[in-house]
Amino acid sequence: MTFSPRVLTNALLAGLLFGSGLVVSGMTDPQNVLAFLDVAGDWQPGLAIVMGTAIAVAAPAFAIVRRRGAALNDAPVTLANRAPVDRALLAGAAIFGIGWGMVGICPGPGLILAASGNAGAMVFVGALIAGSALAAFLQQRLPITTGDYKSP
Repeated sequence: MTFSPRVLTNALLAGLLFGSGLVVSGMTDPQNVLAFLDVAGDWQPGLAIVMGTAIAVAAPAFAIVRRRGAALNDAPVTLANRAPVDRALLAGAAIFGIGWGMVGICPGPGLILAASGNAGAMVFVGALIAGSALAAFLQQRLPITTGDYKSP
C-alpha cells in the first residue's frame, strides 16, 4: 500500500493536532487521569471536559462522513457498526479499563509519554504491543463469535 505525500501530510497534521490536544489538556499526566477516576475521593472533572469537547468536535465530522460515505478526499469510508456488543468486546473493554485505572495511561498519551523518554510509559507501550500481539494470536486460534451477548 502506498500513500501520496498529501495523505501522509494530512495524517501527520492530524496526529500533531491530536497529540497537541492531549498535551495542552494535561491528559499526558497520569495523575490527571487518576484524579478523574477517583470518584470517591478528590474527583477532578478535567477528563470529562476533554472527552466532551472531543465528542463535540468529532460528531459533526462523523455525521458528514456517514452521510457522504466518503472522506473529504472522496476516499470511500465505512464506519464501524456500533453493534453487536459481544463477549470479546466486553472482555477487551474490561482489560483496557483495569489497566487504565491502574496506571492512568491510555494509548494516545502513552505514546507521547514514551516518546518523551518516560520509563513507565515505555513499559506501558511494550505491554500494549505485547497485548495486541496476544489478542491477534488468540483471535486466530479461538473461535470468537460476534453477537453472543444480548443487552437486557
